[in-house]
Amino acid sequence: MTDRHRSLTIACMVVGAVLAGCGSSDRETSDAGEIVLGTYSDLSGPAAAIGVGSINSARMIFDRVNEEGGIHGRQIRFVVEDGQYQVPRAVQAANKLIHRDRIFAMVGALGTPMNNAVMSSQFEAGVPNIFPLSGARSMGEPLHPLKFAGISTYYEQTRAAIRYFIEERGKERICTMAQDTDYGTELTDAANDQLGEMGREVTESTAHRPLDTDFSAAILRLRQADCDLIVLGTIIGDTILAISAARAIDWDVEFVGPIATFESEVAEAEGGVANGFYAMTSFEFPYADHPRQEVRDFVADYEERYGQEPNTGSLFGWLFADFMVRALRDAGPDLTVDSLVAAIESIDDYQDIFGGPVLSFGPEKRFGTDESFLAEVQDGRWVRVTENLSY
Repeated sequence: MTDRHRSLTIACMVVGAVLAGCGSSDRETSDAGEIVLGTYSDLSGPAAAIGVGSINSARMIFDRVNEEGGIHGRQIRFVVEDGQYQVPRAVQAANKLIHRDRIFAMVGALGTPMNNAVMSSQFEAGVPNIFPLSGARSMGEPLHPLKFAGISTYYEQTRAAIRYFIEERGKERICTMAQDTDYGTELTDAANDQLGEMGREVTESTAHRPLDTDFSAAILRLRQADCDLIVLGTIIGDTILAISAARAIDWDVEFVGPIATFESEVAEAEGGVANGFYAMTSFEFPYADHPRQEVRDFVADYEERYGQEPNTGSLFGWLFADFMVRALRDAGPDLTVDSLVAAIESIDDYQDIFGGPVLSFGPEKRFGTDESFLAEVQDGRWVRVTENLSY
């Protein structure tokens, strides 16, 4: 028995279901002439900027591949459902994709709680989950043959950032400000673990609800604790509001967040309030004057097609679609879930066009990388300021 088949067998025993690769590899494409891929994203809810951007980029890539003849003669059909960043709607959308549309694989599904709610039934149906738009550890843990995550985790990014700011920038009093959600908990766990490993403790911490808008009391509390670095477990709106609250009392403390804060809306916040803010990311932002020609071409194509500039979501969409095309080609003309899993497990040299780390997978490796790098907002733009980091 090979390592891959041993992993698949163990996974079947754990979930108690017959999965693809456990003696049943019959979830192929629904028609010999097409490969049906699907996703649930946010097209009209609070994370729509990310969701729409990711779907736009993915369609660009899949359409181009189809125009060039498809994958081993098969066309890609990409079915998208709007989950509105709500767990019940995402579950409903996933059920439709899996059972009515008979998708071959789920690619780029948006949201940590949504993926967590869907994956169990999805795997029972033998549908792989490829590169979800989430940096949660649960996207690749525990080990499962049908899970593949394309970026480092929020946990890894936060630990790497804290280590960098202590060792390279001399920070002493590390504080946290995070949402009272699973996402926020992952950030605070990372801070506690990294500081504990370095013989330190979190100086002060605050928690807030995702839709809170008043951060004055929390910022005052952190200032009274004399924090010199605030690690954020925020997204977009609460990131801007937290930094604004500090600047409103003339507190020039430094902030850093994970990839969830690496958004154009943050960098372009009114009045330049986010200048000097740091975020961990796996991508260089796709500006029209990017030094790489292929990035400039992507930006031009995206703007021509959609009449707007690409955003962070567009990067994610490019990544999961481009990677999926590579994996499908490597899987060969006789496409099954087994052949797709084997193809992804054999990839050890994938790299995006946006300066991200090399991604590699294997029978026991479901995260493509544990590396990310630090970007800073300078004059309303994201600028890379470090090489790849890990903890």
